[in-house]
Amino acid sequence: MNQIALKSLLIEPHYLPSLEYMTVLQQFNDITWEQHEHYVKQSFRNRCYINTAQGVEMLVVPLTNKHGKVPGRDVRIDYSLHWQNNHWRTIESAYRKAPYFEFFADDLKTILYKNHEYLFDLNLELLSFCLKSIRHKPSISVSVAYEKSPDSTFYDLRSVIHAKKPYSDRSIFKSTPYQQVFGNQFAANLSLIDLLFCEGPRTGSLLLASRNKELNK
Repeated sequence: MNQIALKSLLIEPHYLPSLEYMTVLQQFNDITWEQHEHYVKQSFRNRCYINTAQGVEMLVVPLTNKHGKVPGRDVRIDYSLHWQNNHWRTIESAYRKAPYFEFFADDLKTILYKNHEYLFDLNLELLSFCLKSIRHKPSISVSVAYEKSPDSTFYDLRSVIHAKKPYSDRSIFKSTPYQQVFGNQFAANLSLIDLLFCEGPRTGSLLLASRNKELNK
């Protein structure tokens, strides 16, 4: 596997991240999570997409109203809406018949129900689960301060993978079809859990095949 040497990927944590995002993470042996940026609304930081019997559905982690111009590290989750039950029921309904659901479901459910106070902490634990599931073990750190233009030791992809633009605009990821649970029409670039539940141990190799280009410079 061709991985970028000497560079640390600098990127914001996403919630149950997309396949595009994971193809990026897979290319780095060193990852730095950005924790000091101002929180960006309507982004993948608190939402993901999965495949259900009704089609592609968005899952959103609700946040408190106290997340204006505050560091991403300090954004709090709103538990008044009981979002965990909704997310887990939707995930279970969508994937319980998937071939590898039972292999990953318990670990995922445990993380979702931990009642993390901060979105950042929830995302980091979910990302650890995702990286472990694809058998990728990079060195992990968090940013020490916000730098608009980080030094050359970082490969800066902050806010590049954005929910408001399709993956085809970025040329990072190409859709590699696999057998999904629902529908005759393939849904591309969903959350990693769609691929994980459907393909299990093949997930890593399918991500590798989905790289539209290597990020080496």
